[in-house]
Amino acid sequence: MKFNSVFDALSDTPGQSANLKLRAQLMSHIQKLISEMDGTQAQIAKECGITQPRLNDLLQGKISKFSLDALVNINANLGEEVGLAFA
Repeated sequence: MKFNSVFDALSDTPGQSANLKLRAQLMSHIQKLISEMDGTQAQIAKECGITQPRLNDLLQGKISKFSLDALVNINANLGEEVGLAFA
């Protein structure tokens, strides 16, 4: 069986695939923002509105531990907005 993306292969439905793709993109964006920040992980976690262990999960790319809502909230806590573009 051939899939259009790894997300399609990992998901049972198109909705799950779309959610996973969005979470991956947003997580990558947040990781980039964090890489440009100064401070300890504890300080950065506080700014993100999460705990330091949770920040560590985010930095390690543990996508299954984060809902789309959680990532949107972290992004907003860092002063960023999320926009949508429909294909």
